[in-house]
Amino acid sequence: MIPNPDPCLNVEITPELIAQHGLLPVEYENIQEILSRTPNLTELGIFSVMWSEHCAYKNTRKLLKLFPTEKKDKNAIGQVLVKAGEENAGVIDVGEGWGVAFKIESHNHPSAIEPFEGAATGVGGIVRDIFTMGARPVLLTNSLRFGDLENEQVKRLFRGVVSGISHYGNCLGIPNMGGDIYFDSCYEGNPLVNALCAGILRHEEIQKGAATGVGNPVYYVGPGTGRDGLGGASFASRELTEESAEDRPAVQKGDPFMEKLLLEACLEMMAIPGLVVGIQDMGAAGLTCSTCETASRGNSGIEIDLDLVPQRETGMNSYEIMLSESQERMLVIVNRGREHELEQVFEKWDLHAARIGEVKNGDRMVVRHKGVVVADLPAKSLTDEAPIYDQPASEPVHVTEARNWQIDSVPELEPNEVTGALEKLLGHPTIGSKRWVWKQYDHMVMSGCTVEPGSDAGVVRLSIAGIDKYLAIANDCNNRFCFLDPYRGAQIAFVECMRNLACSGAKALAVTDNLNFGNPNKPEAYYMLKECVKGLADACAHFDVPVVGGNVSLYNEHGDGAIDPTPVVSMVGLIDKPELVTRSTISGTGQSVVLLGGFSDELGGSYFLQTQHGLKEGKVPVVDLEAEAKLQGLLIGGIELGLISSAHDLAEGGLLVAMLEMLFGNLNLGAEIKVDALDFNARLDALLFGESQGRALIGVSPENLSSLLDLANQWGISAHFLGQTTENEVFSLKVDDKEILNSDVSKLRKIWEDAIPTMMQLSQ
Repeated sequence: MIPNPDPCLNVEITPELIAQHGLLPVEYENIQEILSRTPNLTELGIFSVMWSEHCAYKNTRKLLKLFPTEKKDKNAIGQVLVKAGEENAGVIDVGEGWGVAFKIESHNHPSAIEPFEGAATGVGGIVRDIFTMGARPVLLTNSLRFGDLENEQVKRLFRGVVSGISHYGNCLGIPNMGGDIYFDSCYEGNPLVNALCAGILRHEEIQKGAATGVGNPVYYVGPGTGRDGLGGASFASRELTEESAEDRPAVQKGDPFMEKLLLEACLEMMAIPGLVVGIQDMGAAGLTCSTCETASRGNSGIEIDLDLVPQRETGMNSYEIMLSESQERMLVIVNRGREHELEQVFEKWDLHAARIGEVKNGDRMVVRHKGVVVADLPAKSLTDEAPIYDQPASEPVHVTEARNWQIDSVPELEPNEVTGALEKLLGHPTIGSKRWVWKQYDHMVMSGCTVEPGSDAGVVRLSIAGIDKYLAIANDCNNRFCFLDPYRGAQIAFVECMRNLACSGAKALAVTDNLNFGNPNKPEAYYMLKECVKGLADACAHFDVPVVGGNVSLYNEHGDGAIDPTPVVSMVGLIDKPELVTRSTISGTGQSVVLLGGFSDELGGSYFLQTQHGLKEGKVPVVDLEAEAKLQGLLIGGIELGLISSAHDLAEGGLLVAMLEMLFGNLNLGAEIKVDALDFNARLDALLFGESQGRALIGVSPENLSSLLDLANQWGISAHFLGQTTENEVFSLKVDDKEILNSDVSKLRKIWEDAIPTMMQLSQ
């Protein structure tokens, strides 16, 4: 008997091998029924990656249907042009025939093993998702989570991730607008690295990822395939263990200079009318995903020959070629007879453009290698017909306890303790300045950056597209709130993100989210996931802000258990005029400081509890969606009328931290603040450091103060004049006419600025 030329066809499929591929016995039985035979090793690998959580969303697909995917108001700006799940990224209308494509994706597990490469290739992957749609990328941002920064391993991960993000994005020449960064011991060993990219395109330039037109050729474009990233989708769909370090082949290796060539070649190719039929990034599951997804979307068959696939390593078998996640590669279907046009473009950019197959009649994905068929599968069985589960859920004990928590269970802060409590908060790396991070990012490239990292939202001018509008981007998610009350915590992430945009003068248009959770097979973890999704879905529906795409990252567990539920919300907004762009830094001396939304009487889940009492507990702040809508209306309306010169959302650290953050942006600036606590009978610690929602601080010129207060009254939002900025660089605070704080702003600024650099310099 002559052995098969591909060794994958000679491997016996055993229960142990099935388990190694992350497939349940019932799933394997389903595969056998679909094929009416036993799969070979390559086919088993194809099913394992396509039916992984990363690709199939088998534990979350039902939940994701709760999200609204289009606007109810059909006359509002921001109509959805490409819905969530339809293509590589969602697209929304921003007027004048232009659209914005944007999406967020995770690269958590690869970054835990190889922080530099894991983070870098996360950036590369999300950029490809955007230019695959036909969009020119205009900004990057990211949402990062790490463990306790006093831990040497965490410092290594943090340094590597930031370096990887900056290296890849800077080399591509796409401005990175920063993002949000949190530090919490729950992320020890399992950091979260969520990367977002947004791009601009004309409506008619939107590209689809469908294989249509029988006989149309299928092209592989980009560098050769290697063994790096092998099985990355499966790797991302299981828990990290001490043995995960052995999974380094599942971490891809990126080349940003190659991606830059690929980006320009693809945009040039797609600009040729009628040339491209479909295009798909070879991201998760590589050649496997791109072939079966394009065939499934096009209701067609597809056949490829692996002997024609460019390879940079010798002796690769069909399993390795199909499952490799080597970077900077695309699959393109072109109109038959026009192959030379595509080949000329890629020859110009010195890239591979290899014809590896064609679109076929029927519904099957057929793969050949060394003259024999190594895979023959129904394409939709890998995508639309992947298993879907509804896991059991049970409320964790700590959630029940948090709901019944009483504020008087912790001692009240004394006036003489305020300065020390404030300094602890400013020195916490989550609250401290992130300049150590974003100074490594090139945010000025392309000359579009209007509001640099560090404000409530990043803002870029869309001048590259020839339209005089500004795109604002913000990320948010407070893991402590989601841990204590997942439904309410998710809603807080949503409304904080909207407030960040409103404080920048932007009207929210749409959302992309990254759902980072633990093992869904554990009832308590699934409960957290389910409640967070419900919370987000209800908030989206209330504000008519649709979800246009995103990512689910499960199995984020290491050591003692799961990460806190972290449903990162990323939101884009639009600013029509340059004079409406607003920053969080107060503009100068003599400015009136006004608190919108009232004083806090809550402490649950606050950073004050963590830094002052070492507690991560408590009743999560109340969320009033109607009040949030009014506050945002007031902020945007006040900015449009020229009444608000600066605005800053109140979040981590509460009132005092927000006030000082507004001062830190200007040297030689202080403030005299007075609060009459007797008017609302709140505890001093809750008043100064509570994180109650629906609030913002604004800077107002004295001549506009009366008009601003009248406008707030019209919106039904409480507005308290707190005091004025001064030029003596002293921050003084009186509560009920008693001075409880008098500090040098430069001293407090240094604590805030040094929070992260000092810890990083202490590395051994």
